[in-house]
Amino acid sequence: MAILGYGLPGPCTCYCSYRERAVIHRDANALTATDERGVIHIPAATLGALILGPGTRITHQAMMLLAESGSTAVWVGEQGVRYYAHGRSLARSSRLLEAQAIAFSNQSSRLRVARAMYAMRFPGDTVESLTMQQLRGREGARVRALYREHAERTGIDWKRRKFDPNDFAGGDPVNQALSAAATCLYGIAHAVIVALGAAPGLGFVHTGHERSFVFDIADLYKAEFAIPIAFDIAAANVEDIGASTRRAVRDAIHAEGLLGRCCNDLHTLLLPDNPDAGDDWDTDVVQLWDRQGNVDSGVSYVDEEVPW
Repeated sequence: MAILGYGLPGPCTCYCSYRERAVIHRDANALTATDERGVIHIPAATLGALILGPGTRITHQAMMLLAESGSTAVWVGEQGVRYYAHGRSLARSSRLLEAQAIAFSNQSSRLRVARAMYAMRFPGDTVESLTMQQLRGREGARVRALYREHAERTGIDWKRRKFDPNDFAGGDPVNQALSAAATCLYGIAHAVIVALGAAPGLGFVHTGHERSFVFDIADLYKAEFAIPIAFDIAAANVEDIGASTRRAVRDAIHAEGLLGRCCNDLHTLLLPDNPDAGDDWDTDVVQLWDRQGNVDSGVSYVDEEVPW
């Protein structure tokens, strides 16, 4: 199954290919995918990412071709709902990563990004003058109100958000569904962050964890995707809450084009003065750092005043 334009930002001729239950090999300058239906060829030159689902095996030669073509491999759960690991970033420019590090390392810019995240989650609220403590309080009140709203809508007897990461089955049905839905969003956010070359550990609201920024980005979409779907699944009294929730979130993600939206949101948050920076996300530029401004690489700089 090939997914054309699967979440790639900007006007790009590359595409992503999702494969599951297949053997991936190399034939000249093309990848081959072999399953019970036969063999298909995937042109490597136009492949942005090969997304490997359950039951796939890939050869060393196939990975070499991906590296030579500037493509990446991403290992995921069924239909990309869960993220496990990835190869290289799709981005050739470090601009997004540098912008993230600069914003993260300054209290004022970090607060700016946190406010922008809140504004994305709850449009219409005025947040320009709020402190982090006030943002947390406002966010908590809004999320609790959402829980109550969807509990009333679905007829669920809602108490509070309570879960044990090590005991999924120990929670009540709606808390199980909320945990499963959140896990799906973490996978999507993690995949987009690493694909665009940003750092999963440099969060603006969350901190101290290797996936702090993943939690930040996933939170942008919980009110729209995770919470309503979780209450719907809990109300439906399904047999396997985790699987049913993951499938429902997967379908909503594809229907609403969340991957592309997530890419755009990342650029808007980290490069607010250049929101269209994703249009040249694959620019291959190497420069040399200088306090007065970066200079071109590949040039022999000779200073006659330096003794040799």
